[in-house]
Amino acid sequence: MMKLKDAWENVRTSQVWKSIFRHGKPVDPRNRSLAALSNVFLHLHPVRIRKSGLRMRFTWCMGGTTFFLFLVLTFTGLMLMFYYRPTVEYAYADIWDLREQVPLGVMRELHRWGAHAMVIAVWLHMFRVFLTGSYKPPREFNWIVGVILLVLTLLLSFTGYLLPWDQLSIWAVTVGSNMGRATPILGHEGPGHELIPGLNNVYDARAFLFGGGEIGPHTLLRFYILHCIFIPLIASLFMAVHFWRIRRDGFSGPAL
Repeated sequence: MMKLKDAWENVRTSQVWKSIFRHGKPVDPRNRSLAALSNVFLHLHPVRIRKSGLRMRFTWCMGGTTFFLFLVLTFTGLMLMFYYRPTVEYAYADIWDLREQVPLGVMRELHRWGAHAMVIAVWLHMFRVFLTGSYKPPREFNWIVGVILLVLTLLLSFTGYLLPWDQLSIWAVTVGSNMGRATPILGHEGPGHELIPGLNNVYDARAFLFGGGEIGPHTLLRFYILHCIFIPLIASLFMAVHFWRIRRDGFSGPAL
């Protein structure tokens, strides 16, 4: 018994152990503070929370629901990437096979309906924040971050809409992307477009999104990369900032 105790003590005093666990057990105020500050998961939570901030009528839990749905979409999206091929020849057939043939094809439906639910949840979250005045000082910076996350959520839905490569998705993205023509300065039909010489329907914001003048194989690949890699990484970065600011400013409750 003593040998086991001595071996455990040698492990706890070793350099490897100290490099991973930088403080003792959280049995006193100092070590509890060190445990919260040195742990990335505990650090996301505020030290103190208003009692009013825990009431369902104020929070609706929409922020946490949105983040949970993002995790669900990340997991199901990774599963779908094993089967989906972003090419004109195979995209539609792969989506059809995911529905009818592939084991656990329910992942596609979870991904699809989870995306709809995430858009609804993030809108309700923004609605609640606005109604309770939680965008007021000292949380105005976090409100801006939240608006950016709302835009990124809509872009995730928009880029994912094209991936089934059917008539509905192609024409829906065509109509939606036409708004890019009216982008100020960067769109060839938008205000201030004359400031950039040579701007036309082949070289403007809409063409950059399409990868060319019209929808084609390059558009499908570009939307796939935006949907699966670029936008999720940017959204994850802003979510980390969003959670950090919640910790610094405190959970929002009634109007300040």
